Amino acid sequence: MLVSLKWLRDYVDIDMDTKEFADRMTMTGTKVEKVDFYGEEIENVVVGKILEIEQHPNADKLVVTKVDVGSEVIQIVTGAKNVSVGDYIPVARIGAKLPGGIKIKKGKLRGELSEGMMCSAEELGIDEHFVAEHKKNGIYILDHEESYELGKDVKEVMGINDALIEFELTSNRPDCRSMIGIAREAAVTINSKLKYPEIVVKEEGQDIDFDIKIENEDLCKRYCARTVKNVKIGPSPYWMQRKLIEAGVRPISNIVDITNYVMLELGQPLHAFDLSKLSTGKIVVRNAQEGEKFTTLDEVERTLDKDMLVITDGEKSLALAGVMGGLNSEIDENTTEVLLEGASFKQENIRATSKKLGLRTEASGRYEKGIDTNLAEEAVNRAAQLIELLGCGTVDKGIVDVYPTKPETKVLVVNPQRINKLLGVDVPMDQFVGILESLEFKCNLVSSEKLEIEVPSFRLDMEQEADVFEEIARIYGFENIPSAQLEGNATAGVKTSKQKFMDNVKNTATSIGLNEILTYSFVSPRGVDKIQLPENDPKRNFVTLINPLGEETSVMRTTMMPSMLDVLYTNISRKVDRAYAFECGHTFTPQNGLPQEHNHVCIGMYGKEVDFFTLKGAIETIAKNVGFKDYEIIPEKNNSTFHPGRCAKIEYNGIYVGTFGELHPNVIENYGLGQRVYIAELDLDIIFENSSTNIVYSPLPKFPSTSRDIALIVKDEVYVKDIEDIIKTNGAGLVEDYKLFDVYKGAQIEEGYKSIAYSITYRSKEKTLTDEDVAKVHDVILKELAEKLNANLRSN
Repeated sequence: MLVSLKWLRDYVDIDMDTKEFADRMTMTGTKVEKVDFYGEEIENVVVGKILEIEQHPNADKLVVTKVDVGSEVIQIVTGAKNVSVGDYIPVARIGAKLPGGIKIKKGKLRGELSEGMMCSAEELGIDEHFVAEHKKNGIYILDHEESYELGKDVKEVMGINDALIEFELTSNRPDCRSMIGIAREAAVTINSKLKYPEIVVKEEGQDIDFDIKIENEDLCKRYCARTVKNVKIGPSPYWMQRKLIEAGVRPISNIVDITNYVMLELGQPLHAFDLSKLSTGKIVVRNAQEGEKFTTLDEVERTLDKDMLVITDGEKSLALAGVMGGLNSEIDENTTEVLLEGASFKQENIRATSKKLGLRTEASGRYEKGIDTNLAEEAVNRAAQLIELLGCGTVDKGIVDVYPTKPETKVLVVNPQRINKLLGVDVPMDQFVGILESLEFKCNLVSSEKLEIEVPSFRLDMEQEADVFEEIARIYGFENIPSAQLEGNATAGVKTSKQKFMDNVKNTATSIGLNEILTYSFVSPRGVDKIQLPENDPKRNFVTLINPLGEETSVMRTTMMPSMLDVLYTNISRKVDRAYAFECGHTFTPQNGLPQEHNHVCIGMYGKEVDFFTLKGAIETIAKNVGFKDYEIIPEKNNSTFHPGRCAKIEYNGIYVGTFGELHPNVIENYGLGQRVYIAELDLDIIFENSSTNIVYSPLPKFPSTSRDIALIVKDEVYVKDIEDIIKTNGAGLVEDYKLFDVYKGAQIEEGYKSIAYSITYRSKEKTLTDEDVAKVHDVILKELAEKLNANLRSN
């Protein structure tokens, strides 16, 4: 927030160096981002009055002027077209300095002496954005309504000899987003007295005759209104314009400037309606209709929804509550009657409306952070007071104030002794209470361990004892709290077993050539449609965000596959010919209204040399390195995300661990991948719970091994796993190892069959095996293979 030090002094006496003041404000929690000093570079620029203007004898585009600068009359040659005899202007005399290092020297223009320079707003360092239209092009003309002392320093006359302080305010202190709020903090910081503006409304008009109805009391907590007649629209006085300019607000007209001035002063946004443009004698605050069209002051037609709040006259919408007024009730040069609005709206609703419409204003920025409900009446009265003081109109008698439910005064009960213990310093009770009372809290000391605190309505951030602790600490002074060594036993920080496991997964994946990626947990719900999840799939049950940035990030992901496929598509679209990627992250499922986190790993790859077994090998390597054993890989034929016959799932003791395989052609088309892509997603929580990296050593075998090779003819649909299960089950403790070394289909093999060859290693821990010992077990295995799988030994 930008704060003019000169304006701030209207409310609190600041008798110290500006930089010292800024440092002290920062130390008490109101952080100063920077301090700019206006007019530092301006020297010897004074107020002058144009006495004569004559055409330059040697130049058609120049004029020769006589200008009274108080001590003398000087001659200035200028090409400005907007000056007239009698105008008061800023004059840079010989030797003057201007922003940008400009120095004024005596000289001649086309033969005529020029003893200075008339200055424009730009030459004085005034941003054009804050300059009235009639003052932009050419010399800056001082307002004719004012009388000026000739020769006086223009910095004093124009108020550009000031310091402008930019405060960085935290979101929990909306009360500081006003001059009074900053002044309140300044008064406590420098131990000065706060001077509130005395608000007395001079009512000279008729009794107010206006009805107000609030249809949604949850979204509009209070609505105050006053009416003003005999309004005279014109520019506001320079002192007000200057204050608005320094706060970053462009002056428009007296009525609009007054509402902005009060918003900056008190922190309560106001809005002024042209009363003659209201069709009825009432205001109705209601929800917008779904799809309702409304044109705001920026001349943009906007489409509203039923959750947005609008201000109407009972027939047509006049304003988008808390955000921006409507073009159909705008104050213009023909306005003669005005309705002043001061209202309190629900901050969450204003934030949502502003975000949906992409429309942020000074008003919405304040409403969405929270505003004291009691400010509405005070601000409307302050605006009415200024309208009367500046002669802009006649204020009608009375105010309409609709306040359906007044909030109860918040009372906190704290333990001062506990707060002192946490501070590490003993703040005397009278000082403890004094700090709180200086912040406008009302205190009732029940005992040394119990203090009742009545919280002022503007302190929306005060919720618990910890907040009181912070107030005491920052005002007492952090620099007054002695530092102390930490007490207790220091321990070395170590990673948990789960963290070490995750590191192992990532290190293994990286070591086999996979590149780690990172994607958002907030995703689009359309992702599950693109990977063809069935309608009844649990992964369609999302945790939905209350305030998403947009539809693309509106839910928390239940699967990591859509995010991985987006990354692979990006690589393919950039002509990257191959990619190997993995991500360790979280998925979320709703449980009792809250998101339940699950650790998953997702692997994705494509390229000429990549196939199903490339992905399978990567998974098996990761599983081996983390100690995950005894899992089963089971073919899947009906997974709609994957290609039929090129997909498998992993189970452990009947528990589903994950799925991997080649993407279904339809999914490839949905993502525009244009080639075969392989992807896997595994539940790392299950793998972690069932993994062990403990190594069990056994003594070297004393007895020799022997081996037998078998070549079996089986049907194509028989899985290798089925064969291996029979070998393991019937090994009688003698099968030490088995290895698949050949799979063959060809001319010697009948159509629909395949040859599978194994080498089986036999060994006993107790003796040297004889051919007879091996034959007994080997024959049982062959018999079981024949009976259960119809497997026959290959004869050729």
